[in-house]
Amino acid sequence: MFIATAVLSVLLALAFAGAGFPKASGKEEMAAQLGRLGVSAGFMRVIGALEIIGAVGLIAGLWVGVLGVAAAIGLALLMAGAVATHVKARDAAKGSLPSLVLLVLSAVTAALGLAAL
Repeated sequence: MFIATAVLSVLLALAFAGAGFPKASGKEEMAAQLGRLGVSAGFMRVIGALEIIGAVGLIAGLWVGVLGVAAAIGLALLMAGAVATHVKARDAAKGSLPSLVLLVLSAVTAALGLAAL
């Protein structure tokens, strides 16, 4: 169980760090993309910071299990908000698919982490 949790945690941490840094640094392309969904530049930076903190939490969770579970739950909630934002903005299903996949993977990671505690 730990190996599956560890693999998912590392992969999710890479994905969220990769998605979070452009948002946190205020990249113009990211601001334009999220602006179409109604997300302000300031809130985009908050989302990016939360994604980076979640990625760090997932990695730390390899040593402190409860921290990894909390990070995975937090990221799942963040992605639930992302999916809701895509739906509210009437974005194409193709646009919300990455958020939905990350939501499911975060939830699975949280469940595996809980089972391993």
